Formats: sequence, C-alpha cells, structure tokens
Amino acid sequence: MTLAIAAAVALIAAAIQRVTGLGFALVVVGPFVVLFGAVEGVTLVILLSVVAAALAIPFVWRDIEWRRAWGLIWPGLIAAPFAAFLVTVLPAAALELGVAAVAALALAAGSTRAVTGALTGRAGMWAAGGLAGFLHTAGGLSGPPLAAYGTGTRWEQRGFVATLQVIFAVFSTVSILLRGLPATPVESVALYAAATVLGLAIGSWATRRVPVHVARRVMLVLAWCGAGLVAVRGILTLVS
Repeated sequence: MTLAIAAAVALIAAAIQRVTGLGFALVVVGPFVVLFGAVEGVTLVILLSVVAAALAIPFVWRDIEWRRAWGLIWPGLIAAPFAAFLVTVLPAAALELGVAAVAALALAAGSTRAVTGALTGRAGMWAAGGLAGFLHTAGGLSGPPLAAYGTGTRWEQRGFVATLQVIFAVFSTVSILLRGLPATPVESVALYAAATVLGLAIGSWATRRVPVHVARRVMLVLAWCGAGLVAVRGILTLVS
C-alpha cells in the first residue's frame, strides 16, 4: 500500500512540475514524511528531485540563464552544510514540525509582497539562494524562496523555469552528498523514480491541455494538505 501511495504522489507531483516549472517537492514532501518519517522521507524527496530536474533540463536547455543560476547556487552551497548538521541533531518530532512549518511559511511567503519586494538586487539574490540551499537540504523545499526572488525581480517565466531546473539539480545532488542515500530498498526507490519519469511524460502531454493556473491551484491545495498532515504527525510524535 505504501509503495502504491508514494508512487502515485511522485507521479502527480512530477506532472505538476512539468506544467508549472516547480512544485514537485512541495507536493511530495508531506505525504513522504508521513509515510517514511522526517529524515527518510525528505531524503527520498531530494533524491527524486534530482531525477525530476535532470530529466527536465534537456527540454529547457536553450533558456537557462547560467550566470543567474550560479549567483543563486553558490550562497546555497555555503548554507547547505548547516542544514545537514541540524538534521542530525534534532529529534524526530522537531524535524516533522519543522518541515510542516517551513512548508507553510514557504507557501505563504512566496506570494507575500513584502518578501518578494525585499528579494531584489544582488543582496536579494544571495539571500534567496542561501535560504533556498538551506531549505533544500533541510526539507527539500528550495522552490518558494526562488519563486519569491523571481517575482520580486520580474524574472521572465521561461528563463526562470529553465534556470530553476539547474538549481534544483545542483542543490539536490549536494543535499544527497551531505545527508547520504535513503535506507529504502533500491527496488522501491526505482519504482518511485519510474513514477516520477512517467509523471514528467504525462506533464509534457498536459502542458498544451491544462492551463498553468489550474495546475498551480492543484499544487497549492496538495501542498497545504501535505503540510497539515506532517504537522499532525509531528504533534502526535511529540505527545506519544
């Protein structure tokens, strides 16, 4: 049952990511943390994020803005080890509640004018990149700070989405190196990866048929539900 649920979540999230350009981790992280726990669930999310981003890059290669990508990546590489350290010292309940809180704050902050307005210029780029790298390693959730930066700088959508795939791929790879590979059996991981690939294929078909705003609404609903589930699990872990 767990295999089927996790594979279905990965498929849906990958399809949404292909249509909107982001949202894979936001949709997956809640269910995966509930199914596998905070550490293992997030590690699986990060590993699957490598698959999703790497497969998307060839489709958007011409639109990638490499200089901007590096400007966002290097602060994240500095922040990532601190997040990896926190993961090793915090108890399970704290990690679960932390993931839920970060997901909720990320969802809210990405559309808050005060946040998007502050993330401009070189300092805004460094802040967004550093926060994204930290959150990616801690909870697999680097998208919202980057989305807030993109909104604040009025980054053209095509270049923004393309460049994000490179950033996701780099942050995910570094996060796996810092956190280690998941303990889940290889055959199960392969199934989730296959579901991710299938979801990307479905998303490619859907890009011409499903409006982006519809896919984003679905992503937000699923992400908020996932954050709520993780919060409940964290509270239950805390009181048990």
